Amino acid sequence: MNFDLNSIPVILPLLLQGLKVTVIASAGAAVVAIVLGFVIAMLRRSARRSLCLVIDTVVTVIRSTPLLVQLYLLFYVLPLYGPALSPMTTGILGLGIHYSAYLSEVFRAGIDAVPKGQWEAAIALQFKRFQTWKRLIIPQVFRIVLPQVGNYFISIYKHSSLLATITVVEVLGATLNYAGETFRYLEAFTILGILYFIVGFSLSQTVGYLERRLA
Repeated sequence: MNFDLNSIPVILPLLLQGLKVTVIASAGAAVVAIVLGFVIAMLRRSARRSLCLVIDTVVTVIRSTPLLVQLYLLFYVLPLYGPALSPMTTGILGLGIHYSAYLSEVFRAGIDAVPKGQWEAAIALQFKRFQTWKRLIIPQVFRIVLPQVGNYFISIYKHSSLLATITVVEVLGATLNYAGETFRYLEAFTILGILYFIVGFSLSQTVGYLERRLA
């Protein structure tokens, strides 16, 4: 039951290698979630009610089912009927698609929060539609949604631990492998918790800094 300090030099390099995988997976999933979430938000503004209904249904299904179940479907069921993806690719897509459903609501709220006068000003200045979005709307939306997007990115980072269930050797997977072989659970999971805290705290501080810079 005693904490063995001599095991730290052995555990730490293994967990840092796993943490690298965690960061890569989280960053990739965040990019997928942001891009796909913004596309969904734009499509939900379409005048075609049938398209909006289909997208709303898909978003509702994604938000109403657990992320772990979605990962299992992509990793274990999808290869039976479609392409077989690598565990890392499956994890990035699974996390990204799941959180895109939430970010689409954030982006939609951010777009709706832009004052009506901004749209009217763009028309008065004879901006083209692309110019209006690029130079006027998107910069304002980014400032509005940054806190929520930052919080969801931190959630993606924490939920990346679920990728261990589909054989991705991220930081939790590396911890489980080491602890299962050596039975040094106390040391392994203590260091794991410290690493999670350090990265999570750093992310929250970074998001806060960006908020203050853009205020």
